[in-house]
Amino acid sequence: MLKKKLFIFGSGQVAEYLVKNQMIKNKIFLTSTKKTYIKKYSNKKIIVFYFKNKKSDKRIEKILKNSDYILVSIPPNKYGDVVLKKFKPILKRAKFKKLIYLSSTSVYGNHNGSWVNEKSKLKATTSMGKKRILAEKQWRKFNQNFNFDISILRIAGIYSKENNVLKKIMKTQEYIKEKKYFSRIRIEDLVKIIDKMFKTKISNMILNAADDKPSTNLDVANYAAELLGIKKIRAVPISEFKNKMIKNFYKDSKKVSNREMKKKLKFKLKFPNYKIGLKNLFYKSI
Repeated sequence: MLKKKLFIFGSGQVAEYLVKNQMIKNKIFLTSTKKTYIKKYSNKKIIVFYFKNKKSDKRIEKILKNSDYILVSIPPNKYGDVVLKKFKPILKRAKFKKLIYLSSTSVYGNHNGSWVNEKSKLKATTSMGKKRILAEKQWRKFNQNFNFDISILRIAGIYSKENNVLKKIMKTQEYIKEKKYFSRIRIEDLVKIIDKMFKTKISNMILNAADDKPSTNLDVANYAAELLGIKKIRAVPISEFKNKMIKNFYKDSKKVSNREMKKKLKFKLKFPNYKIGLKNLFYKSI
């Protein structure tokens, strides 16, 4: 459990779970693009600042300069990482112990169901995957120039109580027809991995955050239906979907290795596969 100042860029699901699970004892500093969020969540222990593109709360610079740990969870744009673009002059002079950039396993692209690890070729097929590669390069270059401790965490598909295949199957009773291999990570394991990364003495890591059992969309959908007592679910071809994000997502098929992460962090997953993770969510919701 961290006992020093943590600055988190972005107030999405990862940040919320870090706060909710009390991974950090002292004050937490967050940024958000929503002013309603700032009013709702700011209190004595949590301070939320506005940051969107070029506009930001002026207090961020002072706090950032004196933060012990920094987590960057904001997705990049076509120019790369938005945090580095805006706050590079401040970060150059900052005294942080560790910075973690949250990337995605989408950087690996399509490997036709084969295994990938941190040394695999990056051949992203999606627009966001390509932006992630650019952002990673920018952080690595910054690190080389100024000699900080900056690590990259490539995250597989996140599932949680709020967002999971059980809810999708219950609502639509359908799954994607084309068989693709994907890796997943339960949000509770992910935030513990981040906590471990901040505490380890190992510096400048590139790690994958994924569970032990990459599986096909069909395997996962069938297991979810079994838990829900749904006897038949409909196979829907990707071509029938209008959503571009879904179509892009199913371009890739790969199995992501977590061996390096478990070895370096000495980490044991609470939810090592989708069956354990989904079964736990199912029985909690009853």
